[in-house]
Amino acid sequence: MKSHDTNSEQCFHCGLPLPTGAYYPVSINDMRHETCCHGCQAVAQMIVDSGNEGYYHHRTEFPATATVQDPEQILRQLQLFDLPEIQRSFVKTGAGDVREAALILEGIVCAACIWLNERHVMQLPGVLAIEINYSTRRARVQWDNSQTQLSEILQAIRDMGYSAHPFDPFQQEQIFMRERALSQRRLAIAGLGMMQVMMYAIPVYVADPGSMTWDIEALMRWASLMLTLPVVFYSAWPFFRGAWRDLLRRHLGMDVPVALGIGASFIASLWATFTHAGEVYFDSVTMFVFFLLAGRYLEMSVRRKSAAAVEAMVKLIPAVATRFCDYPAQHTTEVVPVSQLAVGDVLLIKPGEVIPADGLVLTGSSEADESLLTGESIALAKVAGDHLVGGAINVSSPLQMRVEKVGADTLHAGIVRLLDRAQAEKPKIALLADRVASWFVLALLVIAAAVALTWITVDATRAFWITVSVLVVTCPCALGLATPAALTAATGRLTRLGLLITRGHALETLAKVTHVIFDKTGTLTHGRPELLETIVLGSCSMDRCRAMASALEAMSEHPIACALHDVEAPMLQVQNIIHQTGAGLEGAIEGQRLRLGSPEFVAELHGQSLPSQFALRDGQSMVALGDEQGWLCIFILGDQLRADAHQAIERLKLLGIEVSLLSGDGAPIVRHVAERLGITCFTAQLLPQGKLDRLRQLQQQGEIVAMVGDGVNDAPVLAAAQVSIAMGQGAEVAQASADMVMMTGQLVRLADAISVARQTARIIRQNLLWAVIYNLVAIPAAAFGLVTPWMAGLGMSFSSLLVVLNALRLRQVKYERVNMLSPRPLAPATLVTEGH
Repeated sequence: MKSHDTNSEQCFHCGLPLPTGAYYPVSINDMRHETCCHGCQAVAQMIVDSGNEGYYHHRTEFPATATVQDPEQILRQLQLFDLPEIQRSFVKTGAGDVREAALILEGIVCAACIWLNERHVMQLPGVLAIEINYSTRRARVQWDNSQTQLSEILQAIRDMGYSAHPFDPFQQEQIFMRERALSQRRLAIAGLGMMQVMMYAIPVYVADPGSMTWDIEALMRWASLMLTLPVVFYSAWPFFRGAWRDLLRRHLGMDVPVALGIGASFIASLWATFTHAGEVYFDSVTMFVFFLLAGRYLEMSVRRKSAAAVEAMVKLIPAVATRFCDYPAQHTTEVVPVSQLAVGDVLLIKPGEVIPADGLVLTGSSEADESLLTGESIALAKVAGDHLVGGAINVSSPLQMRVEKVGADTLHAGIVRLLDRAQAEKPKIALLADRVASWFVLALLVIAAAVALTWITVDATRAFWITVSVLVVTCPCALGLATPAALTAATGRLTRLGLLITRGHALETLAKVTHVIFDKTGTLTHGRPELLETIVLGSCSMDRCRAMASALEAMSEHPIACALHDVEAPMLQVQNIIHQTGAGLEGAIEGQRLRLGSPEFVAELHGQSLPSQFALRDGQSMVALGDEQGWLCIFILGDQLRADAHQAIERLKLLGIEVSLLSGDGAPIVRHVAERLGITCFTAQLLPQGKLDRLRQLQQQGEIVAMVGDGVNDAPVLAAAQVSIAMGQGAEVAQASADMVMMTGQLVRLADAISVARQTARIIRQNLLWAVIYNLVAIPAAAFGLVTPWMAGLGMSFSSLLVVLNALRLRQVKYERVNMLSPRPLAPATLVTEGH
């Protein structure tokens, strides 16, 4: 075999084309070769490290292009995925020996394929869960490694005629491009064959009885046969292969009746051609195959478009990063694969580049576009000390960052895992549809047999093509696609809005919500003190006072210090800093002795009292700044309401949803927030158990409750609610307990989510209703001889396509609008307090 150089356009290991931007080098005998993904790179490196590099010298073809492989050789290749070194990049380890992996499946063509793979793999010992997403072809597998190995799971999938690989975004794109190209070729041959066969069929149809001699008709039949052969044995081959695979597994999938219809029609036409007796159906066969393939191809394209938002999220992380070789001793850089990054590495992020990992800005000032991760459309300013999120785009200036998290520990990896889990988990209505679809084909075969027997006694000449029409026209795929197509489109829509769905039932339940409960701190408010007002009392200017306060608090991480620290203020040198716990701090700036803290603490420095009493509203606090001569200024701090909190409450009320506020804060603060937002029912001074009790009271009254919170103490209530939403900036335990995560912190997106959820429920019902009505009408029509085989193929393809197109409408949901220029008058509030 010839050696591959670094300019090769093929992967050195598998032979697939190299994706644009892919950089996964492997060194063999001091020569660098390019591979297409993390998996190929890891496998190739493992082969070399184990001393088996001779494999590459003796092989005669690439694994990706090999047509026949020895089963033992396949098993040895799959066993490489059991090695910890290779699993590190795509397997997450849980408690004990429990492991979880993301895989890509090839060969999935309908909902029945999903059902078959899930059922077969779950029968393996040690497999705890497998959930396959129809739209993205991604599978989430969880197994006990002490009972079974990943290679056994991959082999089980291969035994059924499918193929599974460790998930890699670049490889997934290559698989899709390969499947699309193959589908286009099959469709083109079927379309060309259909048109040519019709040219020979039409003269036979329009000719007067007896006007066409038998030799001319035989010539037409033989020409049609020659043109039908590639359509049946190439274009229609996936249907026969799928049917054979289903029968071997004793499962009746949708390919079984389709293959029966095509095969029976072709064999009957072949017999009629050789014996010069009976009718031929070559035109119906070619039209049927063409319409089926056209429907599947359009469905594949639409399905990919509906999952575009989720796929864009998955592909955010770049393949390579620019790393400093020996920071800070020298500033030379090298380009390395992202898979080789480690915590502590220092990276250079150029303008326009995607941030490859989570980390901290060391030097530089720029903006980061996190819109694909959080839905936040405005680029966020980033300076030294700020956190960077992998997957965000550096907008304007170079940054140097230190890597804090890599691989599966990054925020991006966590989001992708949650998305996969949410899309794989099926709501109750989807499980019901799957159960019905699994028995549908058996019922269809029974009906087709009954129709055949009936027509044989009534009119034997019509029995064959009527039976074929019955086999073809029915469509359990529409039933199986009704729910996953809608859920995928809705998930993509909400992801673009910054709402991350982490549980499969969330959308179904959210559509039924009648009552929303909000926590206050960190949910309706930002959860941190902010500078509201600066009141100057001495001779210093406001800017000077803020600069001195910022300098005094520069080294503190206290929330009040963060509120007073201004990164844009001039840097002042502070000396002799003394911290007084619970009171404030003292220091000297340019020889001026200063105190910053409570008014009582500052007054001890100069012995003066405040000139007047300051009226503080509920929830506000006061920080004083003074020197030895007297007061300099007063800072008013408070926890601000989120800018869209009032609009969010209004939107929820317009949707007919009741709103409550539960908080552990004092009654005056909670009352003030409730009155500003127009919340008429709120409860103050609640412990976590008290919040849980209030929630259960509402549930006992028949309410479907959604809980919105962010803190550790909200976790029990979030877990108990029918559907729960955590703030993206909240505690990890709160996010782990939640069904949805609000990445942007924009509360108004909750009303958007409910609008999308309700529209999703309507579209699922429409899809299921269409699937039922279509089959109730189509089966009797075909049974009575009103539908020809080619019409049946067109109807079946149209039925599945219509379901997917209807779900695609969720990408453009119209939200209810509120006129914020005319705020509603505050309603009288009902306060309930609960003591500690």
